[in-house]
Parts: sequence; structure tokens; C-alpha cells
Amino acid sequence: MKGSQAERRVVVCADDFAISAPVSQAIAQLAQAQRLSATSAMVLSPRWPQDADLLKGLRAQIDVGLHLDWTSEFAIAQGHGHSLAQVMLRSVLAQKMGGLQTAAVTAEIEHQLDAFESVWQAPPDHIDGHQHVQQFGTIRKALLQILARRYGARQPYLRVSRPPPGPTDIKGRVMAAWGSTALVHDASRLQIPTAPALSGIYDLFNESLDYATLMGAWLAQVPDKTLLMCHPGLSETSDAHAYSRVAEWRHLLSDAFAIQLKERHVRLVRGSDVYT
Repeated sequence: MKGSQAERRVVVCADDFAISAPVSQAIAQLAQAQRLSATSAMVLSPRWPQDADLLKGLRAQIDVGLHLDWTSEFAIAQGHGHSLAQVMLRSVLAQKMGGLQTAAVTAEIEHQLDAFESVWQAPPDHIDGHQHVQQFGTIRKALLQILARRYGARQPYLRVSRPPPGPTDIKGRVMAAWGSTALVHDASRLQIPTAPALSGIYDLFNESLDYATLMGAWLAQVPDKTLLMCHPGLSETSDAHAYSRVAEWRHLLSDAFAIQLKERHVRLVRGSDVYT
């Protein structure tokens, strides 16, 4: 586009749908306001069946996918969950050395897909992972085999936790190093679509960061078709990321966010329209 900046298409995906009522309500509100184009559901949460009703009128507007879970309190309560560090380590260890058992991992992924589909009455539009577990060794390998078998030619797209080119912090570099290249390579071989880059990465515990400023910087540099994750929640939320959730919700709902999108020539799109 000569003389002006070319428009870039970006998928804005809210993670953690159904983790709590305030988070689900915030995501539904933002989707209705057309400030999101995707969300990922935590189907092990007892809230998933009832909270899904908040999204059913938005089927034509946003992608709804599975937030594959091995590390939340819900996963731990169901017996397969562990801390992030344990899951990362066990995903690369051989089974005989205490690594994740392939049969058990396969069964759990199938269980979460079944839980999603039984409520949503459709396959997920996309799949990602709580704390990026979709990229980890045994989980990644089992997931790709299941998707190839289960969905054939109509595959959900996968999130790849790899920042766009350019400067990034240590969190982004670690995420990229832990399985992203293997995920892209193996998914491509199986003709499973992937999002090319992930933005929206920052320290959710650092209350000194200004989310509006971060968003402005992300939108200024993201390449076309980037997936930008977020974690919004209403002011009543009380989890470990409460401050960041509220800051994200307020900014995404604000006129300032709409102005940022316009000024930086970014259009929100569904991943199912650009990746598959």
C-alpha cells in the first residue's frame, strides 16, 4: 500500500474462559463489543457447561477453542496435573525415567476434547495450552497424533508460543525455545495449521507495567496474522493475576484500544479465517 502503512490482520485471543465467573463475564463482554476475535476454554473447570452459554450467541463472531490443561488447580484435582516445572521436565523424560506416560496423556487429551465438544456441540476452532503445555514433548506428540486421527481434513489451528521477530524478554525466549520449532515442523507435516507468531507476552505479576503502553508497542510491530493473547477479568476476580486481568479488561474495552487499532492499521480477525 504505497504512501501508507499496510493493514495487518491480528487474532486477539482471551485465555482462561471458565476459570471463574468474572473472567468468563469479561471475555463475553469484550467479544460482544468486538474487541476479541477468539477465546480458549478451560473445560476441566466446573463452570465450563454453564459459562459456555455466554458464548453461544457469538458463534459467528469469535473462534472458541480448547485451552489444554495440565497445570491448573482443576487439572491437579483430577489427578493428572502438576506444577509447570514438573510438567515441563516430565514431558521430555523417558517414560521409564518418570516421564509422562503416552497412554495416559493421550487419554487425557481425548477427555478434554470430549468435554469441549459435549458442551459446545462442535469441534474446537483452535487449540492452545494453559501455560503453553501444547508444545511440551509428550503432550505435543500425542496431541498432533490425536488431531490427525480425530479431525481429518478439517483441523483446528494451533497456537505456537513463539514471539514475532524483534526484541523480546526472557519469558518470550523461553517459551519459544520449549517446543515451538518442533510443533511447527510436525504440524506442517500433518497439514495442521498453526498461528505463525504469538504476541501479548509480559510479566503478569508486575504491577508497575502499563498495559495500554504495552499494547501500543505490540500493535506497532506485530506482523500480519499474529495471534495476540490476553487474560482479561472483571474487577471482582481474585486469582493471582487479578491486577493484570482488570487492567487488560479495562483497556481492551476502552476507546483508547480502538484508537490504537486504527492508528496502527490493525484489523481483528478470526484465526479460522486466516490460518486454515
